[in-house]
Amino acid sequence: MTKQVIICVDDEKTVLRSLKAELKEALGKNYLIEIAEAAEEGLELIKELLEDNYEIPLVISDHIMPGMKGDELLRCVHELSPKTLKIMLTGQADLEAIGNAINYAKLYRYIAKPWQASDLILTVKEAINSYLQDKKMAEQNAKLKQLNQDLKQAVKLLSASELKFRAIFNQTFQFTGMLSVDGIVLEVNQTALNLGELHLDNVAGKPLWECYWWTISSQTQTQLKLAISQAASGKFIRYEVDIFGEQQRIATIDFSIKPIIDENGSIDFLIVEGRDISDVYYELRLRKQAEAALVKAEQKYRSIFENAQEGIFQIALDGSYLSANPALAHIYGYDSPQELIAILNSIQHHLYVDPRRRQEFMTLMQQHGVVCEFESMICRKNGTIIWISENARTVYDASGTPVYYQGFVEDITSRKQAEAERIQFTNELFQLNQSFSRFVPSQFLQILNKQSVVDVQLGDQVQQEMSVLFSDIRDFTTLSERMNPQENFKFINAFLKRMEPAIIEHHGFIDKYMGDAIMALFSGIADDAVQAGISMVQRLYEYNLRRLQSGYTPIKIGIGINTGSLMLGTVGGKHRIDSTVISDDVNLAARLEGLTKQYKVSLLISGQTLTRLHNPTEYSLRFVEQVKVKGKSKAVAVFEVFDGDSLKIKEGKLATISIFEEGLFLYAKQVFGKAKQRFEEVLRINPQDTIAQIYLNRSLAQLQQKGVFLTMRDEG
Repeated sequence: MTKQVIICVDDEKTVLRSLKAELKEALGKNYLIEIAEAAEEGLELIKELLEDNYEIPLVISDHIMPGMKGDELLRCVHELSPKTLKIMLTGQADLEAIGNAINYAKLYRYIAKPWQASDLILTVKEAINSYLQDKKMAEQNAKLKQLNQDLKQAVKLLSASELKFRAIFNQTFQFTGMLSVDGIVLEVNQTALNLGELHLDNVAGKPLWECYWWTISSQTQTQLKLAISQAASGKFIRYEVDIFGEQQRIATIDFSIKPIIDENGSIDFLIVEGRDISDVYYELRLRKQAEAALVKAEQKYRSIFENAQEGIFQIALDGSYLSANPALAHIYGYDSPQELIAILNSIQHHLYVDPRRRQEFMTLMQQHGVVCEFESMICRKNGTIIWISENARTVYDASGTPVYYQGFVEDITSRKQAEAERIQFTNELFQLNQSFSRFVPSQFLQILNKQSVVDVQLGDQVQQEMSVLFSDIRDFTTLSERMNPQENFKFINAFLKRMEPAIIEHHGFIDKYMGDAIMALFSGIADDAVQAGISMVQRLYEYNLRRLQSGYTPIKIGIGINTGSLMLGTVGGKHRIDSTVISDDVNLAARLEGLTKQYKVSLLISGQTLTRLHNPTEYSLRFVEQVKVKGKSKAVAVFEVFDGDSLKIKEGKLATISIFEEGLFLYAKQVFGKAKQRFEEVLRINPQDTIAQIYLNRSLAQLQQKGVFLTMRDEG
């Protein structure tokens, strides 16, 4: 038996001693435990062991080591011994190292340092079990391949025998053929075909009484039907009859039908013969030759039945076995087919783990007459549980009544175990990807054209037009000072939990949280960002109602949105990378959010965003001012979107929008007296218009300043 070795590689002697001790305690004397203090040393050890015909089921390696790193060592191990499983101990391993180990070394698992002893031992045992299962499956596949070759050779020999049989069959001087139990022509020899100047295609698959020979009269056909029915019940039938020969010549033959019965008393098929009465002895000799050939062919078919790798069966309608081959007995754990048939007299209760599966099987057979790949758990003779796959069909008699079921069984336990392990591994990967997606948005990967977070590299970047949304809670510092740390985090998470869906539902994603602030990106149309901002304001209104009911102070937020060309990518160092967005247009969005505090409004957008809206008339918005942004030579137009305001304030702004815009125009022309009048009129109609109040104060300030200058000039 090949010696099996588990190799541990780590540059810390303490870790190696601990690892070796834990493995020896868990695995006993079944495996040799070898250690190496460096990757290069471990690689040389593996080469020596392989040259000495040692079997290496598992290699456990640290990642951070002097010289060769763990992921590179495991890649080299994979090249030397692809079937060896690999586990990486990851004290400081980054995503790139883990990705390399998965992609190039087929990493089985990775375990964080320091490890839990129980977790380590469980993982090692699972890995060894997986290795042994793979090894066993490979050995079984090799055996199956050899058995398939043997079966092909047997079929080849059978085909040669069948050719010999057909040569004899066609050279007989009598009318000879083979029928199914319901009278369908399966085979007819050339003598019979020559008698009616027919081809095999003219009669094969047809009821015998509809074939040319028997159309001489309806009475002849009726007599033949009755004879076939009697033969199908087990009787040997023989009588003289007139039939059509070539060119409708009437020929008198000594005709017989013989049922072919298997060892279990079941009728497999019918043999028909027609002989020229004038040459009885000659025909008798030919018939004996044909019968001998049939027996020989039947023996060949029986040999295949006995030596097939699949379990083959015939089951009575009451659930008892009529016949079974040795392979089926072996699958079910019995010493012989006879023992199986004697013990399993009630398949439903003695074989199936869940008796309902047998009922389901029977229901399908009754509905369709055939069942394919019907999978069930069954109990073997020794009590062990295995999985099987059944294929079966119903066999009917001449009247269409079910007689028995026949089919074959395959042991699929290994396949089921492999499927379960694959599903478990897939679920673990899915959960891991789900966890990663909470830190790295899937939209970020899509924009960078990456399939997985493992594919992301430092410096990946792309430039495209996007909308940026900044939001912030007003006076959060003051609010935060009245809460302890736990209350602060609870409040922030409760707020962000309500804002996040507004962004996601409008095709955006959150680039980062900055305390109570949110930075979100929208790669689609600008309308997505504006509608998300409106939704956030509306959700805040509902949130504040709940806060008031609970005795808390309502909160306010400011949102700024800008659209432009952004550079999105990854920044960082060797051990830590993060996503970021770089552009003056990002700074402008942050500036707009800051202006919401000055104007005491909830949502401001830039002129760049406005010009990219597909349906700007669907929004309630108005011009606010031109803002000079750092780094920009031209001022940027700022607009207020007030769809999220309370109904009263929104209706007031809509009712005064033309007066408000006249005031802005006059203010820009420095006609401050008339501008003051317009803003006063706006506030009379809508006293809560904060922007109108700001422009009224600015107009008064300008008028006051102008009055001071006039006074100084008059005094001068």
